[in-house]
Amino acid sequence: MDNFQLLMGGLESALTPMNLLYAALGVLLGTFVGVLPGIGPAMAIALLLPVTYRLEPTSAFIMFAGLYYGGMYGGSTTSILLNTPGESASVMTALEGNRMARAGRGAQALATAAVGSFIAGTIGTILVAFFSPALADVAVELGAPSYFALMVLALVMTTTVLGTSALRGFAALFLGLSIGLVGLDLNTGQPRLTFGVTQLVDRLDIVVVAVGIFALGEALWVAAHLRRKPAHVIPVGRPWLSRDDWGRSWKPWLRGTAFGFPFGALPAGGAEIPTFLSYLTERKLSKRDDFGRGAIEGVAGPEAANNASAAGMFVPMLALGLPVTATAAVMLSALQGYGITPGPQLMTDHADLVWTLLASLLIGNTLLLVLNLPLAPLWARLLRIPRPQLYAGILFFACLGAYATNMDPFDIGLLVAFGLLGLMMRRFGLPVLPLILGVILGPLMETKLREALTISGGDYTALLSEPLAVVIYVLIALFILGRPFIARLRARAEQSADPDELEDEKELAQS
Repeated sequence: MDNFQLLMGGLESALTPMNLLYAALGVLLGTFVGVLPGIGPAMAIALLLPVTYRLEPTSAFIMFAGLYYGGMYGGSTTSILLNTPGESASVMTALEGNRMARAGRGAQALATAAVGSFIAGTIGTILVAFFSPALADVAVELGAPSYFALMVLALVMTTTVLGTSALRGFAALFLGLSIGLVGLDLNTGQPRLTFGVTQLVDRLDIVVVAVGIFALGEALWVAAHLRRKPAHVIPVGRPWLSRDDWGRSWKPWLRGTAFGFPFGALPAGGAEIPTFLSYLTERKLSKRDDFGRGAIEGVAGPEAANNASAAGMFVPMLALGLPVTATAAVMLSALQGYGITPGPQLMTDHADLVWTLLASLLIGNTLLLVLNLPLAPLWARLLRIPRPQLYAGILFFACLGAYATNMDPFDIGLLVAFGLLGLMMRRFGLPVLPLILGVILGPLMETKLREALTISGGDYTALLSEPLAVVIYVLIALFILGRPFIARLRARAEQSADPDELEDEKELAQS
C-alpha cells in the first residue's frame, strides 16, 4: 500500500502541464528517431543530454521516459514496413509484421504493436514500482564482493547474448573497460592511458563517448553505404483491429509480458532472448497455419516481450545502479551528470525523482498509444527523408552537443575519434553495447574490487566471502557453459522454419 501511495504521489507530481508537455515531446521525438532506420532511443537520449542539463532532473527524466518508450515503438514501424529492424530486439517483429504488411495488413500489424506496447509497458511499470524498493532494501545489505559479482554478471551475460560471436562481444567489452581506465587512478592519483594529454586526466566524458559511438559512428557507416534511391515504403492505411484480431492478440500480449519483464528486471540485459522465446511459443501454440505468412500472434507476442523487457530494465538501474541496455547506460550517465549517485540509496535519497519517473512511464505509455495510432501514416512518410540531409543534421547536433558539454574544442576531436571507432566496430561486427557498459561499469567495478581487497588485506578469496557472490559466479559459469546448448536449440528452430522465412532472416542479417 505504501508503494501505491508513493506512485500516486508521483502521478500528482508528473501530471503538471509542463511535465505533460515534456512527456508528449519525448514520445514524439522518441517515435521519430525510432522510425528512422539506424537511430534508436540510446542515440537520441545521448544527443539530448547536453540540452536537458539545463532542465530540472524530474523534467529531464520525464522526457527521457517518453523518448525511451517512443523509440521502442518506432523501431517496430521500420520492422513492419521496411523489413528493417532498427535493433536486434525487433528482428522477431519483422518476421511476421513485414509479411502482414505485404499482404495489405500493415495497419493491423502497427495497431497490435501499439496496443501490445501499451499493455506490456503498463504492466511492467507497475511491477517496477513494487519490485524496485524491495530490491533496493536487499541491495543496501550487499557488500563489495556481491556488488562486484553483480556487475560481472551484467557484463558477461550482456556480452554473450549479443551478436553471433561471443569473442567479438568480449573484445568490445575489454575495449570499453580499457577506455574506462583513462584518467587519474582513484587511489594513487597517477595518470593512466593519458599519453601526456592533460585533457584526458579528468577521465573521458560518457556523453562524448556515447554520441561518438552511436551518432557519429552510425552516420559514417550510412555514408559509406549510401544508396541514392529512396527505400520502398509499403503504404499504411488507418490502423484498426477486428474482433478476430483482438481475440488472437490478447493472449500473446500477456505471454509476451510474462517473458519480457523477468529478463529485463534481472541483471542479464537485452530483449533478444524473451522476444525469441515469445515468437517460438506463439508459433508452437498457434492452431493456424499462417506463421511465416503474416500471423498477428508473431507480432503481438514479441512486441509485448520487447516493451516489458524495456520496463523491467528500470529495476536494476534504479535499485542497483546497473545499466543492462545501452539506453540505461546513457540514462545512468545523465543521473551522474546531475550529481545523483545511482544505486540502492537512490530510492531513499531521491524518492521524489524516482516515483515521479515511474509515474511518468505510465503517462508516456498512455500518450504513446493515443498519439501513435492516428499518426502511423505520418511516421511512414518520415522514412522518405533523404539520408544525406538526415545524417547531416545528426552530425551537426552531435558536434554541438560534444562541444557544449565542457566548452572545449578538444571534445570535438574526441568525438571524431570515437566516431571512427564506432565505424570500425560496425565494419568488423563488434557489438556496441558491451563497449558502452564497459566504459560505465569499469570504474565502478574497480572501486568495488579495491574496496573488497582493501578490507581483506589483499586476499582474493574475499571475493567469495558472501553467499550471494558465490551464487552469482555459479550462474555465470552455467550461463557460459549452456550457451552452446541454446545455440543448438536455435539452429533446430531455424531448420524447422519455412525456406521463405529463412530467406527473410538472411536479408535481415545482411541489413
